[in-house]
Amino acid sequence: MNLLSALRPALPILLGAALMLSVSMGLRQSLGVFMPALTKDLGISVSQFTLAIAVQNLAWGFLQPFAGALAVRIGYRPLMMAGAALYVTGMGTLWMAQGLWGVTFGAGLAIGAAMACNGSAIAMAVASRPVSPALRSTVLGIVSAAGSLGALMAAPMGQMLAQAHGWRVGVAGFVVLALIILPAAWFAGRVDALPVPPSPAGEKDNARDMAVFALKHPPFAVMTVAYFVCGMQLVFLTTHLPSYLDLCGLDPMLSAQALGMIGGFNVLGSLFFGWAGGRYNKLLLLGGIYVLRSMGLAWYFLAVPTPENTLVFAAIMGFLWLGVAPLVTGYIGETFGLKWQAMLGGIAFMSHQVGSFMGALGGGLVFDAMGSYNRAVQVGVCVGLLAGMVQMAFALKAELPPGQPRLA
Repeated sequence: MNLLSALRPALPILLGAALMLSVSMGLRQSLGVFMPALTKDLGISVSQFTLAIAVQNLAWGFLQPFAGALAVRIGYRPLMMAGAALYVTGMGTLWMAQGLWGVTFGAGLAIGAAMACNGSAIAMAVASRPVSPALRSTVLGIVSAAGSLGALMAAPMGQMLAQAHGWRVGVAGFVVLALIILPAAWFAGRVDALPVPPSPAGEKDNARDMAVFALKHPPFAVMTVAYFVCGMQLVFLTTHLPSYLDLCGLDPMLSAQALGMIGGFNVLGSLFFGWAGGRYNKLLLLGGIYVLRSMGLAWYFLAVPTPENTLVFAAIMGFLWLGVAPLVTGYIGETFGLKWQAMLGGIAFMSHQVGSFMGALGGGLVFDAMGSYNRAVQVGVCVGLLAGMVQMAFALKAELPPGQPRLA
């Protein structure tokens, strides 16, 4: 009740940011459920579909720093509303696609650019401003958790519509859901009326100088490089898990159930890591997530897939999914302040999306060349373990923001 009372003035902004993130993340994470039927109907290969998803992730990643810098100049509301309109346009283009170009523009370029305006970096920056520093990490965990609820609903709904009426009807359902982003972005845009809290020493007056200053800060640089692994592992799963389960002869609905399970446990994981980030070393927690994810990938893909172990695997990965977002965003806010938070989060996220590109396209190329995902999984596990251990080792030596405990 005390938490609710403290957050009451900020609730319209927080609810708008949470809903915007939930729908935008949920829909794009669930596009993989259409891959088997869509590729057969349009006569494109798995690697061509995953090329579109790879383009989406690259567009999102490379445009995110510019979107964050633009928010400082024009405000969050115009940026988020434009992104919402572009998201609906992208989904509509995918719905009407007749070949590779329609899929690449709709599911790829348009949705990727829209995510730069409506995704986690912007939503987290919006949610950071109206709350006190003491509550910030917990609130970021709550908003990050909301990003999971969209997949929890969108994946099963898209699969059911596609199975009953075809993949185009499933995508049409996603177009309708995407319209929700517009009012959500409007309410979240109320943050523009709030003052920016004072920033730590070292803040620069322009985007370029601030970006250079942050990249010369070793903990930020290491965190940014390690973020590559996060994107590679997660997008590999959301893109290729439905295809892997189809290849193994399992019920197509299982892929939707697994993505939904990921979304459900992501809520718990985001809440936990938001809470933990306010009490423990954020960089150390990030490294632990990468190591545990890699161990989970190794266990599942070395075993024979069944409905039971698939859902257990999805639950484990879900718990470790978006918990990185409040940790990364919280560390940036503590270290560099809130004015340039979205831009600096975008720089880190660019590395994440290069990893996403490799996870989506690389997995498709490996499958087309070898007829299995074994080599792709081996690479993902090895790189993940290495990045996690380097992040954890560096966290124990890094200079932390004031008040941030090293271990506890």
